[in-house]
Amino acid sequence: MEKTIFQYSSPGRTGVTLPVLDVPETAVPDEFGRKHPVGLPQVTEGQAMRHFVRLSTMNFNIEKGLYPLGSCTMKYNPRLHEYLARIERLAAVHPLSSDSSVQGTLQIMYELGEFFCEITGFDAVTLQPAAGAQGEFTGIMLIKKWQIERGQGHRNEVLMPDSSHGTNPATTTLAGLKVVSVKSDEHGRVDVEDLRSKVGENTCAFMLTNPNTLGIFESNIREITQIVHSAGGLNYMDGANMNALLGIARPGDMGFDACHLNLHKTFSTPHGGGGPGSGAVCCTETLGSFLPASTVGKTKDGYVLNNGGGRSIGRLMAFHGNVGVLYKAYAYIRTLGARGLREASEVALINANYMKARIKEYYEVPNDDGPCMHEFVASGAEMAKKGANTLDIAKRLLDYGFHAPTIYFPLIVKEALMIEPTETESLESIDTFIDAMIAIAGEINEKPHLVTDAPVNTPVLRLDEVKAVKDLCLVEPVEL
Repeated sequence: MEKTIFQYSSPGRTGVTLPVLDVPETAVPDEFGRKHPVGLPQVTEGQAMRHFVRLSTMNFNIEKGLYPLGSCTMKYNPRLHEYLARIERLAAVHPLSSDSSVQGTLQIMYELGEFFCEITGFDAVTLQPAAGAQGEFTGIMLIKKWQIERGQGHRNEVLMPDSSHGTNPATTTLAGLKVVSVKSDEHGRVDVEDLRSKVGENTCAFMLTNPNTLGIFESNIREITQIVHSAGGLNYMDGANMNALLGIARPGDMGFDACHLNLHKTFSTPHGGGGPGSGAVCCTETLGSFLPASTVGKTKDGYVLNNGGGRSIGRLMAFHGNVGVLYKAYAYIRTLGARGLREASEVALINANYMKARIKEYYEVPNDDGPCMHEFVASGAEMAKKGANTLDIAKRLLDYGFHAPTIYFPLIVKEALMIEPTETESLESIDTFIDAMIAIAGEINEKPHLVTDAPVNTPVLRLDEVKAVKDLCLVEPVEL
């Protein structure tokens, strides 16, 4: 086994030379002194560099290869936008600065909000939510407060399809409301008649992802939103799949009353790695007065932060949200423009449909009654009968140099493989991934042990994932 960086440690080794002290030397007060050695390894710069480079090559990332994680949009993001977000005059802005001293940042936030309203077809926006789930919570709280203010506080049910993202029921529960599941029909869309039978005097809202989690556009969307409105509820769109709609269709035009946007999926901030994210929420003018503090306004004297009035649902997080993510989203939109945003969605649709057309010759694709949107869900159920299930397929893909798709979700598809190629993948990389999937199908038919034993080409072999979750240990224990 390769040595850890601690095992390379030797007393007296160092990889840094500190500058000559140019201030008076002062003793550290005893109460602030360290009581025990810090325990860092004593290594050279070369050893430290090799350690971190080795770790980076062990991990899979979007710079390494295709990352087809369905519903998560793991696409390559231009490094230009990372650079722009790090410009010191933007990145170093203090959240307690006066409005007059941060007019540039406020202008970016204001214009970004205007862009989002145009993209979604809504009238008002908050940039404060730090993630998509927090955006969902914001939207549902806006609707809940609207119901209360009009004397309908008894409405405590949020309807959602049985294919919904897991955050949807979690958000509803956190908001103190009750989840009501609506069935999907044989085509993977909302069963309109089941929805009609479940709306009523207790309906607060309907929460729906469109295109839905199967990668299918809800073709009856206007009928669906009208059914909910007629029952006295409002419609909330989970904007997780908005990258399929940019410049093509708008939630506001479909009859939704609010939606969130995952800036860390759709608008150039990398998804994953623990954040930061952003879940900006757009809504109708009716719900706008309930938006959380703070929003950005424009006056004759410049841009100002509005801390919300008495109708606001309150503050979701400190200060203005994850502003660095907002910078990147602004740069992305300004770089592509309206035509470029639409083209990004169109390419995502083309890539997904091309991939589905080739893969479905080897893997079952349920609910396949027409074109998909930006993603699709295949099934490994038939492969499982031959001895290798979806998890095995996912592990074998690692040997071929690819990250696995999302597996076993949505729950309504048995042995699900949820695949999203995104718009940033070339035809060559997509074909290489498809070829790997075809090769794995062949292995399952002829030599299934190659798949069930996978992975064999990775830094570690197959792990006990249940034990790993329950007994997480990221490093070997080292005695200092």
